[in-house]
Amino acid sequence: MINVTKTFLPDQEKYLQYVREIWERGYLTNNGPLLQELEAQLKNYLQVDHLYFCGNGTIVLQIAIKALEITGEVITTPFSYCATSNAILWEKCTPVFVDVDAASFNINPDLIEASITPATTAILATHVYGNPCDVEKIEAIAKKHNLKVIYDAAHAFGVKYKGRSLLSFGDISTCSFHATKVFHTIEGGALISNHPELDRKLSLLRAFGHQGDEHYLYAGINGKNSEFHAAMGLVNLPHVPEIIHARKEVFAAYDRLLNWDLLYKPVLSKDIEYNYAYYPVVFSSEQVMFRVMEALRVEEIIPRRYFYPSLNTLSFMPKQIACPVSEDISARVLSLPLYVGLPYSDIERIAGIINGHL
Repeated sequence: MINVTKTFLPDQEKYLQYVREIWERGYLTNNGPLLQELEAQLKNYLQVDHLYFCGNGTIVLQIAIKALEITGEVITTPFSYCATSNAILWEKCTPVFVDVDAASFNINPDLIEASITPATTAILATHVYGNPCDVEKIEAIAKKHNLKVIYDAAHAFGVKYKGRSLLSFGDISTCSFHATKVFHTIEGGALISNHPELDRKLSLLRAFGHQGDEHYLYAGINGKNSEFHAAMGLVNLPHVPEIIHARKEVFAAYDRLLNWDLLYKPVLSKDIEYNYAYYPVVFSSEQVMFRVMEALRVEEIIPRRYFYPSLNTLSFMPKQIACPVSEDISARVLSLPLYVGLPYSDIERIAGIINGHL
């Protein structure tokens, strides 16, 4: 079977060496030495000043909202994984969906201002598939209306925009280190802040909000991660350049082999160094997409409808807002298998099946 992704696993012995060290120390969690080492290495790799390794890519969104004291309405994208909007709801805020740009699939900045009300306090945008949002326009809008900006950068590890880590934009960016991501720690996530004054607050919020057993400063939560997860990150991080290179080769093969007269994919932003996190293709209709999915399934090839459904259509959203571009794309998009070690012969077979059913 060929799944949409396959977790990168490093040399087992290198990981087990870290595990043996954890066993010897008996220090398994609570900001241990491996976690601190991973944070230092990630800050150096990404060239950011403030980074906190946490439990997963959803809890970091919640902590970001809490740290910035966001209330009321949050402008966000309908074309993302449900964690983006769910985090807003869990923090008792209201998602206000703004439709996406048909080329980039990211939130359309030209539509944001029309959705701003006196209750709006923030923008939470996703760098979809690791493709950068229009960060300059969003920053200008946020400054004009005194709004906070959070970027869900779950897909954007290793991406640079104009020579700068994409994770360094916004008031806070969040990242996911789930096992399916370009860089993973099995489960994990990170908070990246541009504000030194948030440094201590973020550190406390991910650890119940208290320091020692006497100083309780915030209503924090358990967003910590373990030494075992940090160890996986330490073993995987040196492999990121080769992982991205291998993914780029798969990406380029699909580019050559697929029939672009009958398909299209997001237009990547200019001035980026990309991480090739996903390979989405959009079909001419949902009917064609289903036909291709079935043809691939028969051959035990499993793509993913990523993202579907458009989040604005979920029944539990407090505001029902039409987003026709997002709804249209989400009905017709598939993410194709993309991972390190995917044989070229399988890429040819996948492309051949797709082209044959368009």
